[in-house]
Amino acid sequence: MLKGMNLFDAIAKRHSVRTYLDKPVEPEKLQSIFSAVRLAPSARNGQEWRFIAVTDPELRERVAAAGGQPFLSQCPVIVAACAETDRRVMRCGEMAYPIDVAIAIDHLTLAAAAMGLGTCWVGSFDPQIVREALGIPENAPVVELIALGYSAEEDKPAADKARLKMSEIFWENSWNNPFLR
Repeated sequence: MLKGMNLFDAIAKRHSVRTYLDKPVEPEKLQSIFSAVRLAPSARNGQEWRFIAVTDPELRERVAAAGGQPFLSQCPVIVAACAETDRRVMRCGEMAYPIDVAIAIDHLTLAAAAMGLGTCWVGSFDPQIVREALGIPENAPVVELIALGYSAEEDKPAADKARLKMSEIFWENSWNNPFLR
């Protein structure tokens, strides 16, 4: 497995990239990223997530058409995040697979940032087009698409974006009781 930057630097550096260099992602970097994804936690260790790395230019065009977002055609890898699921509902009332897939995608985006790559979550797409292009079975939800590649943009770290104050989002012991005083 390749080594990258530390976790806190990767978190601060990660941002949504919408312009990519015409440069392929090295297989060893993809292997390291996907190794990190494989280690993501999941409810009851169900590991319902499934991922398809789309590297073939013709297939990338077909998948990109599902979202109608030009930057998807530019990136060298589109990852289709899917689930092979029994649609189990956790005791909290939420389905397990969307949460588990989101956790795994977060591992992917942070590992990519640590490897010097950019990503962008894409939730605006027609899953049926993706399903048909990639041969995904009807019973496997297509949850998200992730653009992956070398950023052509100047770094816009997430840490520099406008964020709510800590006291507005972290509370202690009760609703709206700020954790940080």
